[in-house]
Amino acid sequence: MGNHNQTHTHNFSEQFIFSGKLKTWSLIAIVIGVLSIAFGFLTDHAERTYANLLLMAYYFTCVCAAGLFFVALQYVAQAGWATGLLRVPQAMSRVLPIASLILFVVCAAGLLTHNLYHHWNGDGLTDPASPNYDKLIAGKAVYLNVPFFLARLAIFLGAYSFFAVLFAKYAKREAAEGGLVFYDKSIKWSAVFLIIFGFTTPIWAFDTIMSLEAHWFSTMFGWYNFAALWVSGLCVIALMIILLKKGGYMSWINENHLHDLGKFIFAFSIFWTYIWFSQFLLIYYANIPEETVYFYKRWEPEYLPWFWVNIVINFVAPILILMARGSKRHTNTLMFVCIMLLCGHWLDYYMMIMPGTVESHRGFGILEIGIAIGFTGLFSFLTLNQLSKRSMVPNNHPFLEESLHHQI
Repeated sequence: MGNHNQTHTHNFSEQFIFSGKLKTWSLIAIVIGVLSIAFGFLTDHAERTYANLLLMAYYFTCVCAAGLFFVALQYVAQAGWATGLLRVPQAMSRVLPIASLILFVVCAAGLLTHNLYHHWNGDGLTDPASPNYDKLIAGKAVYLNVPFFLARLAIFLGAYSFFAVLFAKYAKREAAEGGLVFYDKSIKWSAVFLIIFGFTTPIWAFDTIMSLEAHWFSTMFGWYNFAALWVSGLCVIALMIILLKKGGYMSWINENHLHDLGKFIFAFSIFWTYIWFSQFLLIYYANIPEETVYFYKRWEPEYLPWFWVNIVINFVAPILILMARGSKRHTNTLMFVCIMLLCGHWLDYYMMIMPGTVESHRGFGILEIGIAIGFTGLFSFLTLNQLSKRSMVPNNHPFLEESLHHQI
C-alpha cells in the first residue's frame, strides 16, 4: 500500500479539472431541461411532462445506482482489474442521493396531481359504492396505496443513498490512511448492500414502473429492469473513461480495461435480451388477455415501429458490433456502441412508461428531447463535479498494482 508513483511514470496525483466549456455546456443543458419542463406545463401537457420526468428521473437514478453496484461488486469479488477506473463509478454513486431525491419528488408529485399512477390512484377505484369501482385494483389496495408506495420508495432509495455515502467515506479514508482497515470494511458492507439491492431492485421496478399499468404484472419485470440498469451503467462508465482518456486523463487505463468493460456490455446486452424475450414469449404463448394487454398496447401504430427498433438497438447492433475481440478494444467503436445503447435504453424506458401514462396521445418533440438533454446535463455536472474532488486513482488500494498490469 505504498506510493506507486516511484515505480510508474503515470501521474497518480492527477486531478480532474471541471471547468471551461465542459462545465458551461453542462449548465446550458440543465437550462434547456428546465425550459422544456416549463414549456410542458405552460402548454397544458402536464401528463406528458410528468411521464418524461419519471422516465429521466428513473434513468438518472438507475445509472447512479449502477455505479454503486459496480463498486460494491468489485470489492466483494476482490477484483483487481477495475481498481484503476474505480473513481468514475464512485463519482456516479456519490450523485445517487440527489438522483434519489429527484425521483422521489417526481413520483410523489405525480401521485398527488394524478398525472402518474392513475390506474390505481384514481377516485373511487377501491370503493364498492363508486361507479369507478375496480375489483382488481381494490384487491391490490393493501399494497398499492399512496402512503405505503411512498414509504417503500423512501426506504429503498434511502438505503441505496446510505450505502453510497458510506462507501464514499470508506474510499476517502482508504486513500488518506492506507492499510486494509477500510478496504475490509468496504468488502463487508458491499456484501450487505448487494443482498439488499438484489432483493429490493425488482420491487423498486414493480412500484415505480410496472404499477403504471396496475392491471398487468410480470414476475420477470424486475430483472428486466435490472438488466437495463446494469447495461446503461456499464455504458456510462465506459463512455466517461474513454472521454477522459481522450482529454488526457487516466493514462494507466489501457485497451485491456476497455476490453473487459466491452465484454460486460456485450454479455449483459444478451442477458437483457434473454429476459425481454422470455417475458414476451411466455405472454405471447399463453395468450391470456390480462397478460397480453401489455404488448397489445405496444403493438398499436403509435408504438409498433419503436417496439422493433428497441430490439435492433439494444440487441442486434451490440451483438454484431462487439462480437469480435478487436471491436471491444477499439476506443471509437466502443464509444459508438455505448452512445447507441444509452439511447436504446432511453427508448426501452420510453416503451415501458408512455403506453401506461399518455397512452395513444403520445408525442415526440421538444418535451422528450429537452428533458433528456436537461437530465444529461445534470448528471454530467454533478458527476464530473464529484470526480474533480479527489485524485483520479485510488492510490492506497491494495489491488492498484494488479490493475496497472492488467492484460488479457
